[in-house]
Amino acid sequence: MKTTAAFLTSVLLATVGVEAKPLKVFILAGQSNMEGHARVETFDYLGDDPATAPLLKQMRGPDGKPAVADHVWISYLTGHYQGNANGEGTGKLTAGFGARGSNPTQDSGKIGPEFTFGLTMDAALKEPVLIIKTAWGGRSLSTEFRPPSAGPYEFSEAQLAQMQKQGKDIEAEKAKKAKESGRFYRFMIDHVKSVLADPKRVCPAYDPADGYEVAGFVWFQGFNDLVDGGTYPNGPDGKTRDYSKYSGWLADLIHDVRKDLKAPKMPFVIGVLGVDGVNAKGSTIAFREAMAAPASLPEFKGNVTAVETAPFWAEELAAIDQKRAKVKQMGYLLRVKDKNGPNKDGAMDEAQQKEYLKKYEAELISPEEATKWTRGASNAGYHYMGCAKTFALMGKAFAEANLAMMKGR
Repeated sequence: MKTTAAFLTSVLLATVGVEAKPLKVFILAGQSNMEGHARVETFDYLGDDPATAPLLKQMRGPDGKPAVADHVWISYLTGHYQGNANGEGTGKLTAGFGARGSNPTQDSGKIGPEFTFGLTMDAALKEPVLIIKTAWGGRSLSTEFRPPSAGPYEFSEAQLAQMQKQGKDIEAEKAKKAKESGRFYRFMIDHVKSVLADPKRVCPAYDPADGYEVAGFVWFQGFNDLVDGGTYPNGPDGKTRDYSKYSGWLADLIHDVRKDLKAPKMPFVIGVLGVDGVNAKGSTIAFREAMAAPASLPEFKGNVTAVETAPFWAEELAAIDQKRAKVKQMGYLLRVKDKNGPNKDGAMDEAQQKEYLKKYEAELISPEEATKWTRGASNAGYHYMGCAKTFALMGKAFAEANLAMMKGR
């Protein structure tokens, strides 16, 4: 009887032990803000705010260096504008998987949303996690990320008339657009499929017996569409652009990635573009509404969530950035002898121009503001000032939205 009891106990333990825990796979895709331009040197800025100081502790290891996730691995496909320099960076998730330089396989010293997205998933899930990130700067949904269901890009009559006025070869322009359409969508899907064909290559913790689950997709893109007046002309008011096409194409993207990845109810997070913060106006607001719109469709209820990123915009850094722009403009006026500039007669030599500009900047930007900028910012406004605090909050919010949808299932 003792032998039988021991045997039964071992069977029960084995049964518990072999309970499948599929590898959780999350896909992060988009353009330059999904790449991420926040330098590691701006991490300390989170500690200046009591609300984000706890998040900073999560982002750093005991040695003070960026944390390395215990059970999260990443494959990151990125490259440069011609699309023929793609490279893959892999490894355990840590800082450095943000926007990369001429060699996409090398640590950038930057983070994007992937860093705290992965750290949040690491803390919330018992299963190993694999992030597959595909991001390239300067790509639009209307063209390069254009999903198959959207069909071919068609130039409007206004666009055709403008090209004709400019003396362009219209057939050549159509051929060029056709070649670019969907190219980066295909890069994205092909890479995801390639990684999932052999997950263990990237994620050593993967157990084929447990399999994997495509558990979420985060889309963070939009700037190139926001500023595309050709594809999105002004609406009836003549001032605000009509971005309704973007809403339709984003719904197509959701359908297509789910179909191509055989994940029909995969949670989908829309990171709504938040450049210019909560005080943005006009077309920026219209674009945000168009971006978020698919999440309100009945078919996407409970499985698509729009996350606003405007609340994470660093208003205090943006105010300093506006002053920095004035300094840059003054430098230009000094050089070109503009009639509205202080050197309109060209009397100042180079040394005098530098001295004038130095004094101008000192009067405009206080030492405290200069220190704050150096501490918190590392890039331009369209990249959320390269502020790690902003990117960390966004990544965490994307993960929490994804987890909520997983729980809802």
